[in-house]
Amino acid sequence: MKIVEKIALALFSNIILIIAILLCLVIFGWLDLDVIHGMLEYGFADSTISSIILGVCVVLILLAIKCIFFDSSSKEEEKAREGIMLENDNGRLMVTKETLENLANSVVKGFENTEGITSKVVLDKENNVRVLVNLTVKPDTVIKELSNNLQSRIKETIKKSLDLDVKEVNIKVKNIAPKTEHVKKEE
Repeated sequence: MKIVEKIALALFSNIILIIAILLCLVIFGWLDLDVIHGMLEYGFADSTISSIILGVCVVLILLAIKCIFFDSSSKEEEKAREGIMLENDNGRLMVTKETLENLANSVVKGFENTEGITSKVVLDKENNVRVLVNLTVKPDTVIKELSNNLQSRIKETIKKSLDLDVKEVNIKVKNIAPKTEHVKKEE
């Protein structure tokens, strides 16, 4: 959100808060309606005060129209939400975050000691790729070795498939799957 939009939102919120408080005070009978009427008459009678009020109202109207009808997110932010645009001499390729997440999931599923896999791809403004992987591991797994292998394999796979460098692969082990015991049937 841009600084102008933040200021407009804060200003608009404060004005609405003041109006709401005044209305509540009038409804509860703690503030006489004649007092507010007198203040408004005084404000509109003085040309300087009425010019200031008019200027503030025009600015608020313009900011409200901008916020209502114009999208505040830039094209770069939209591209960052969608994915990464790759370009070469032959054309363009849009690689979505979902594609990168599916690619990371397929790599993790290739390891036999993993279960319950979810991944999320985060792209920053410079299109640096960060992969966050949540998974459950099977018992007797050497987690440090598995995480090192996963990190390097995910980086290699994305580099090989899309020629993208992955800045980080962060792995979160959510749980260790319960051990399943095989019971022999007696004959």
